Amino acid sequence: QVQLVESGGGLVQAGGSLRLSCAASGLTFRFYNMGWFRQAPGKERQFVAAISGSADNTYYADAVKGRFTISRDNAKNTVYLQMNSLKPEDTAVYLCATKRDGRRLTSPDVYDFWGQGTQVTVSS
Repeated sequence: QVQLVESGGGLVQAGGSLRLSCAASGLTFRFYNMGWFRQAPGKERQFVAAISGSADNTYYADAVKGRFTISRDNAKNTVYLQMNSLKPEDTAVYLCATKRDGRRLTSPDVYDFWGQGTQVTVSS
């Protein structure tokens, strides 16, 4: 049974930083692509970043490019999202997701498994 558990969310002032973690179990982690998405109240789920199983390829939404960094540690079955220069508009529940296939990693519709999410709130 695949499980994804996010942690690291919280309240931070604008300009601050947070590091999110997503611990995976029940899968051969290095074979799976990982994605981070976010969802604000009343809004659709939005792609943030994705990383291939080998970490050779990373992808970012334009809104976070240059501020957020996705990485993974396959020995620890964990993917990270380092978020710097946070803005109030980054406020959302952040969710990690995984899929085996490497296509369309920016689309939330194609991911197989999801975590429960962690709240990130950025105050102005």
